[in-house]
Amino acid sequence: MNANAITVEAADFSAFDTVIDTRSPAEYAEDHVPGAISAPVLDDAERAQVGTLYKQVSQFDAKKLGAALLAKNVAHHVETLFKDKAKDWRPLVYCWRGGKRSGAMAHVLREIGWDAKTLEGGYKAYRRWVVAQLEELPLRFKFLVIHGPTGSGKSRLLTALARAGGQVLDLEQLAAHRGSVLGGLPDRPQPSQKMFDSRLLAELAALDASRSVFVEGESKKIGELQVPDALMATMRASPCVRVEASVETRVSLLLDEYQHFLADRPTLDAQLDCLVALHGRERIAEWKALAASGAWREFVSRLLLEHYDPAYKRSSHKNFVHLSDAPQVRIASPGESSFVEASEALLETAPA
Repeated sequence: MNANAITVEAADFSAFDTVIDTRSPAEYAEDHVPGAISAPVLDDAERAQVGTLYKQVSQFDAKKLGAALLAKNVAHHVETLFKDKAKDWRPLVYCWRGGKRSGAMAHVLREIGWDAKTLEGGYKAYRRWVVAQLEELPLRFKFLVIHGPTGSGKSRLLTALARAGGQVLDLEQLAAHRGSVLGGLPDRPQPSQKMFDSRLLAELAALDASRSVFVEGESKKIGELQVPDALMATMRASPCVRVEASVETRVSLLLDEYQHFLADRPTLDAQLDCLVALHGRERIAEWKALAASGAWREFVSRLLLEHYDPAYKRSSHKNFVHLSDAPQVRIASPGESSFVEASEALLETAPA
């Protein structure tokens, strides 16, 4: 093994002052080590140009062009990103396979005098490690699953629990999706599956396995993203807490959370059309008519009673084995104080 390289298994990413991703911006955008900065030695267009030359002309010409571009880009990063780094700065550099791109960057940094290390196997090794960790790490935790019908304030309760000092794993926050047919966020596209996995692993690794972890009872998919099997199985076998709220409270909470749909009827109608196979065109047309007339409370109430609640009853008890004997916590009103009270009550009674 290269003395200047470390394996993913041995890596403590937080022990380095900076983790540097030398891959192209598109590769970085799909997924990267959490906290890593992007310092591409070839941008997307340059990478495509070198690849085309490699396939269509010759390996020699491609390597010559690649070396010239790489030298120019590394010099630019030294002059900009790294110009204020002290002599004792310790970076960890990686690329796709731990080969030429990261090796070239790290070589220059070491020649300057910095103690630069590379990640053996690069991003590919990191990705294999993430998948393996997500098969094992969830089994270490004691989850307390927050369950309840749509609109009962489960996400707000998780936020209140975190503020009160509880350990929380917020999967919907990580997935940038509220988990229902209307769950997409207008200002936050969902990350890639790989990015979701990376962020999830970082969150799990930061938790204390000796303390309970509050998590919302999710489906196997949150929007377009898949919850890892080991985490899903552990959650489904864990003790639960049922959140109860009146239909009036749930309607108020949902109207507050889904303001963007009130202002964007075409998007709302398109999402409702996804439910035609379940409910038929006549019922969907009735829901659309309520929205068109501005009868928002009736619209949300009918959506809850006719779609969300039956779906919740069909799936929840079947998938979460301890839900039937779960204790209840009530959200008395949509106000913040109700969630503070509920979180305090949960923290008093929850196992350590």
